[in-house]
Amino acid sequence: MKIAVITGASSGMGREFARQLCYENPIGEHFDEFWLIARRRDRLEELAAELTIRCRILALDLTHEESYAAFAAELEEAKPEVSVLLNASGYGKFLSTMDTPADDVSGMIDLNCKALVRLTQLTIPYMRSGSHIVEVDSLSAFQPVPYINIYAASKAFVLSFTRALNAELRKTGIKAMALCPGWVKTEFFNHAEPNGRTEITYFNKFFTPDFIIKTAIRDMYRGKKDVCIPDFAIKAQVFLTKLLPHRLVMKIWLRQQKKL
Repeated sequence: MKIAVITGASSGMGREFARQLCYENPIGEHFDEFWLIARRRDRLEELAAELTIRCRILALDLTHEESYAAFAAELEEAKPEVSVLLNASGYGKFLSTMDTPADDVSGMIDLNCKALVRLTQLTIPYMRSGSHIVEVDSLSAFQPVPYINIYAASKAFVLSFTRALNAELRKTGIKAMALCPGWVKTEFFNHAEPNGRTEITYFNKFFTPDFIIKTAIRDMYRGKKDVCIPDFAIKAQVFLTKLLPHRLVMKIWLRQQKKL
Protein backbone atom coordinates (compact mmCIF):
# COMPACT_ATOMS: atom_id res chain seq x y z
CA MET A 1 0.00 0.00 0.00
CA LYS A 2 1.50 3.30 -1.15
CA ILE A 3 0.61 6.32 0.98
CA ALA A 4 1.29 9.98 1.73
CA VAL A 5 1.39 11.13 5.35
CA ILE A 6 0.34 14.74 5.88
CA THR A 7 0.42 16.45 9.29
CA GLY A 8 -1.34 19.74 9.89
CA ALA A 9 -3.87 18.60 7.29
CA SER A 10 -6.86 20.34 8.90
CA SER A 11 -5.95 23.77 7.50
CA GLY A 12 -3.42 25.94 5.70
CA MET A 13 -0.56 24.43 3.78
CA GLY A 14 -1.18 20.88 4.96
CA ARG A 15 -4.72 20.98 3.61
CA GLU A 16 -3.57 22.57 0.34
CA PHE A 17 -0.79 20.00 -0.05
CA ALA A 18 -3.32 17.16 0.18
CA ARG A 19 -5.53 18.79 -2.44
CA GLN A 20 -2.73 19.43 -4.92
CA LEU A 21 -1.09 16.05 -4.41
CA CYS A 22 -4.47 14.50 -5.17
CA TYR A 23 -5.59 16.61 -8.14
CA GLU A 24 -2.53 18.37 -9.59
CA ASN A 25 0.25 15.81 -9.13
CA PRO A 26 2.83 16.82 -11.77
CA ILE A 27 4.07 13.26 -12.36
CA GLY A 28 0.73 11.54 -11.80
CA GLU A 29 2.02 9.48 -8.88
CA HIS A 30 -0.50 6.91 -7.65
CA PHE A 31 -1.41 6.73 -3.95
CA ASP A 32 -3.61 4.12 -2.31
CA GLU A 33 -4.24 6.27 0.77
CA PHE A 34 -3.58 9.64 2.32
CA TRP A 35 -3.00 9.56 6.08
CA LEU A 36 -4.30 12.89 7.38
CA ILE A 37 -3.08 13.99 10.80
CA ALA A 38 -4.30 16.92 12.93
CA ARG A 39 -6.21 17.58 16.15
CA ARG A 40 -9.56 18.51 14.57
CA ARG A 41 -11.29 15.37 13.33
CA ASP A 42 -14.19 17.29 11.79
CA ARG A 43 -11.87 19.32 9.58
CA LEU A 44 -10.02 16.17 8.49
CA GLU A 45 -13.32 14.53 7.62
CA GLU A 46 -14.30 17.57 5.52
CA LEU A 47 -11.03 17.33 3.62
CA ALA A 48 -11.34 13.58 3.14
CA ALA A 49 -14.81 14.08 1.64
CA GLU A 50 -13.31 16.44 -0.97
CA LEU A 51 -10.56 14.09 -2.12
CA THR A 52 -10.82 11.22 -4.59
CA ILE A 53 -8.08 9.26 -2.82
CA ARG A 54 -9.05 7.09 0.17
CA CYS A 55 -8.08 8.80 3.44
CA ARG A 56 -7.19 7.46 6.87
CA ILE A 57 -7.99 10.05 9.52
CA LEU A 58 -5.69 10.22 12.53
CA ALA A 59 -6.99 12.83 14.97
CA LEU A 60 -3.83 13.27 17.02
CA ASP A 61 -2.43 16.09 19.12
CA LEU A 62 1.26 15.94 18.30
CA THR A 63 2.23 17.79 21.46
CA HIS A 64 1.21 14.68 23.43
CA GLU A 65 3.56 11.73 23.76
CA GLU A 66 0.81 9.14 23.31
CA SER A 67 0.19 10.42 19.77
CA TYR A 68 3.56 9.08 18.63
CA ALA A 69 2.73 5.63 19.97
CA ALA A 70 -0.63 5.72 18.19
CA PHE A 71 0.99 6.71 14.89
CA ALA A 72 3.70 4.05 15.28
CA ALA A 73 1.01 1.41 15.91
CA GLU A 74 -0.83 2.41 12.72
CA LEU A 75 2.38 2.05 10.72
CA GLU A 76 3.24 -1.28 12.28
CA GLU A 77 -0.21 -2.70 11.57
CA ALA A 78 -0.55 -1.42 7.98
CA LYS A 79 3.13 -1.70 6.97
CA PRO A 80 2.66 0.80 4.13
CA GLU A 81 5.17 2.20 1.68
CA VAL A 82 5.33 5.89 2.57
CA SER A 83 6.09 7.74 -0.64
CA VAL A 84 5.62 11.26 0.76
CA LEU A 85 5.78 12.73 4.27
CA LEU A 86 4.75 16.37 4.74
CA ASN A 87 5.19 17.81 8.23
CA ALA A 88 3.05 20.96 8.22
CA SER A 89 1.98 21.08 11.88
CA GLY A 90 3.24 24.14 13.70
CA TYR A 91 2.35 27.57 15.03
CA GLY A 92 3.88 30.85 16.18
CA LYS A 93 3.13 33.90 18.33
CA PHE A 94 3.84 37.51 17.35
CA LEU A 95 4.94 38.47 20.85
CA SER A 96 8.14 39.38 22.62
CA THR A 97 10.01 36.58 24.35
CA MET A 98 9.00 37.74 27.83
CA ASP A 99 5.34 38.26 26.87
CA THR A 100 4.96 34.77 25.39
CA PRO A 101 2.96 32.55 27.77
CA ALA A 102 4.86 29.55 29.11
CA ASP A 103 2.35 27.13 27.53
CA ASP A 104 3.05 28.62 24.12
CA VAL A 105 6.81 28.49 24.64
CA SER A 106 6.54 24.76 25.27
CA GLY A 107 3.88 24.33 22.60
CA MET A 108 5.89 25.91 19.81
CA ILE A 109 9.02 23.94 20.64
CA ASP A 110 7.09 20.69 21.06
CA LEU A 111 5.08 21.01 17.84
CA ASN A 112 7.51 22.85 15.56
CA CYS A 113 10.60 20.84 16.56
CA LYS A 114 9.97 17.74 18.67
CA ALA A 115 6.88 16.49 16.82
CA LEU A 116 8.48 17.08 13.43
CA VAL A 117 11.56 15.06 14.37
CA ARG A 118 9.60 12.24 16.01
CA LEU A 119 7.18 11.84 13.06
CA THR A 120 10.11 11.86 10.65
CA GLN A 121 11.99 9.21 12.65
CA LEU A 122 8.93 6.98 12.88
CA THR A 123 8.14 7.27 9.15
CA ILE A 124 11.56 6.79 7.51
CA PRO A 125 11.72 2.99 8.13
CA TYR A 126 8.64 2.69 5.90
CA MET A 127 10.15 4.73 3.05
CA ARG A 128 12.07 3.52 0.01
CA SER A 129 14.43 5.00 -2.56
CA GLY A 130 12.52 7.76 -4.35
CA SER A 131 10.43 8.72 -1.31
CA HIS A 132 10.20 12.36 -0.24
CA ILE A 133 10.13 14.23 3.06
CA VAL A 134 8.98 17.87 3.10
CA GLU A 135 9.40 19.76 6.36
CA VAL A 136 7.44 23.02 6.38
CA ASP A 137 9.85 25.71 7.52
CA SER A 138 9.96 29.49 7.17
CA LEU A 139 11.94 32.42 5.82
CA SER A 140 12.57 33.27 9.48
CA ALA A 141 14.86 30.22 9.70
CA PHE A 142 17.68 32.19 8.08
CA GLN A 143 17.96 35.03 10.61
CA PRO A 144 17.22 35.96 14.24
CA VAL A 145 13.80 37.64 14.39
CA PRO A 146 12.97 39.74 17.46
CA TYR A 147 9.30 39.63 18.52
CA ILE A 148 8.87 36.27 16.77
CA ASN A 149 11.94 34.98 18.54
CA ILE A 150 10.82 31.55 19.75
CA TYR A 151 8.99 30.68 16.52
CA ALA A 152 11.93 31.83 14.37
CA ALA A 153 14.43 29.92 16.50
CA SER A 154 12.31 26.77 16.16
CA LYS A 155 12.35 27.19 12.39
CA ALA A 156 16.13 27.63 12.39
CA PHE A 157 16.22 24.22 14.07
CA VAL A 158 14.00 22.74 11.33
CA LEU A 159 16.26 24.10 8.58
CA SER A 160 19.42 22.69 10.17
CA PHE A 161 17.76 19.36 10.95
CA THR A 162 16.37 18.90 7.44
CA ARG A 163 19.55 19.74 5.56
CA ALA A 164 21.62 17.40 7.73
CA LEU A 165 18.97 14.68 7.45
CA ASN A 166 19.04 14.92 3.66
CA ALA A 167 22.81 14.37 3.75
CA GLU A 168 22.41 11.37 6.06
CA LEU A 169 19.80 9.82 3.75
CA ARG A 170 21.75 10.30 0.53
CA LYS A 171 22.69 6.62 0.14
CA THR A 172 19.08 5.51 0.72
CA GLY A 173 17.62 7.52 -2.16
CA ILE A 174 15.16 9.24 0.21
CA LYS A 175 15.08 13.01 -0.20
CA ALA A 176 14.43 15.56 2.55
CA MET A 177 13.60 19.19 1.76
CA ALA A 178 12.81 22.22 3.93
CA LEU A 179 10.04 24.44 2.54
CA CYS A 180 10.84 28.06 3.48
CA PRO A 181 8.16 30.53 2.36
CA GLY A 182 7.60 34.12 3.41
CA TRP A 183 4.26 35.32 4.78
CA VAL A 184 1.45 32.94 3.78
CA LYS A 185 -2.14 33.98 4.47
CA THR A 186 -3.57 31.01 6.40
CA GLU A 187 -5.15 30.31 9.79
CA PHE A 188 -1.61 30.65 11.17
CA PHE A 189 -2.42 34.33 11.79
CA ASN A 190 -5.44 33.45 13.93
CA HIS A 191 -3.06 31.82 16.42
CA ALA A 192 -0.15 34.23 15.95
CA GLU A 193 -2.27 37.27 16.85
CA PRO A 194 -4.41 36.17 19.83
CA ASN A 195 -7.36 38.57 20.24
CA GLY A 196 -5.63 40.95 17.85
CA ARG A 197 -2.62 41.29 20.14
CA THR A 198 0.58 41.46 18.09
CA GLU A 199 4.01 43.05 18.04
CA ILE A 200 4.27 42.63 14.25
CA THR A 201 2.62 45.30 12.11
CA TYR A 202 4.63 45.33 8.87
CA PHE A 203 4.32 42.54 6.27
CA ASN A 204 6.16 43.17 3.03
CA LYS A 205 4.32 40.59 0.88
CA PHE A 206 1.72 37.86 1.29
CA PHE A 207 1.58 34.61 -0.67
CA THR A 208 -1.26 32.18 -1.20
CA PRO A 209 -1.01 28.56 -0.04
CA ASP A 210 -1.78 27.52 -3.62
CA PHE A 211 1.38 29.18 -4.98
CA ILE A 212 3.64 27.97 -2.16
CA ILE A 213 2.50 24.34 -2.35
CA LYS A 214 2.63 24.23 -6.15
CA THR A 215 6.28 25.31 -5.97
CA ALA A 216 7.01 22.86 -3.14
CA ILE A 217 5.57 19.86 -4.98
CA ARG A 218 7.45 20.79 -8.14
CA ASP A 219 10.75 21.05 -6.29
CA MET A 220 10.01 17.91 -4.27
CA TYR A 221 9.68 15.77 -7.38
CA ARG A 222 12.73 17.32 -9.01
CA GLY A 223 14.62 16.05 -5.99
CA LYS A 224 17.67 18.28 -6.42
CA LYS A 225 17.19 20.68 -3.51
CA ASP A 226 17.31 20.34 0.25
CA VAL A 227 15.70 23.79 0.59
CA CYS A 228 12.75 25.20 -1.37
CA ILE A 229 12.41 29.00 -1.30
CA PRO A 230 9.38 30.02 -3.36
CA ASP A 231 9.51 33.38 -5.20
CA PHE A 232 12.51 35.38 -6.37
CA ALA A 233 11.95 38.19 -3.84
CA ILE A 234 12.22 35.74 -0.94
CA LYS A 235 15.36 34.18 -2.45
CA ALA A 236 16.89 37.65 -2.70
CA GLN A 237 16.07 38.35 0.94
CA VAL A 238 17.68 35.07 2.01
CA PHE A 239 20.77 35.91 -0.04
CA LEU A 240 21.08 39.28 1.68
CA THR A 241 20.73 37.75 5.15
CA LYS A 242 23.73 35.58 4.31
CA LEU A 243 25.82 38.57 3.21
CA LEU A 244 24.89 41.10 5.89
CA PRO A 245 25.74 40.87 9.60
CA HIS A 246 22.73 39.60 11.52
CA ARG A 247 23.04 42.59 13.81
CA LEU A 248 22.26 44.83 10.81
CA VAL A 249 19.51 42.51 9.54
CA MET A 250 17.77 42.69 12.93
CA LYS A 251 18.12 46.47 12.97
CA ILE A 252 16.36 46.71 9.58
CA TRP A 253 13.61 44.40 10.83
CA LEU A 254 13.13 46.41 14.02
CA ARG A 255 12.89 49.63 12.02
CA GLN A 256 10.24 48.07 9.76
CA GLN A 257 8.25 47.09 12.85
CA LYS A 258 8.70 50.57 14.37
CA LYS A 259 10.63 49.13 17.32
CA LEU A 260 13.54 51.58 17.07
